[in-house]
Amino acid sequence: MRVVIFLGVIALTFLLYTYRSQLQNLQGYGYAGIFLLSIVANATIIIPLPGVVLTSAMATIFNPLGVAIAAGSGAALGELTGYMAGFSGQGVIENSARYKRILEWMKMHPRLTDITVLAMATIPNPFFDIAGMASGALRIPIWRFLIWVWLGKILKMLPFAYAGVPILDFISRLLTRLHLVK
Repeated sequence: MRVVIFLGVIALTFLLYTYRSQLQNLQGYGYAGIFLLSIVANATIIIPLPGVVLTSAMATIFNPLGVAIAAGSGAALGELTGYMAGFSGQGVIENSARYKRILEWMKMHPRLTDITVLAMATIPNPFFDIAGMASGALRIPIWRFLIWVWLGKILKMLPFAYAGVPILDFISRLLTRLHLVK
């Protein structure tokens, strides 16, 4: 599964580079477009879509700070799917060892729940949905969940946004050197 995800990220990066001129067309949608695409990329449960690649690409066109805020805000709202799955009691992954571990951690350390959500939202990892489901299952107030996720997602998107231009430049030189593009 990791290999498939890794290959998917590489393929998406290649497509973003190949169609970089079409990315310019997204300028018309501005930060609202970034926000909406980020909601979609983060609304999946368990199967992550590489929204950070989109963030890096969009930061080559727009202000990186604005991109990070728009992408982080959309990502926070997209994460409500995991929260709602946990809140509804429809255990998508109740038998998962990771889920049980995070749920037990949050139950045993209620004062650290907010920090746990913030840390898991900040660190790029495919397991944030588990923290969202645990938060919903524990009935953490949605407003509190959203505040910490929002802050964490913006902090996560900042380095990807500011790294966008150098990353795309590196990929451009690499693909040109490999004679995959002109």
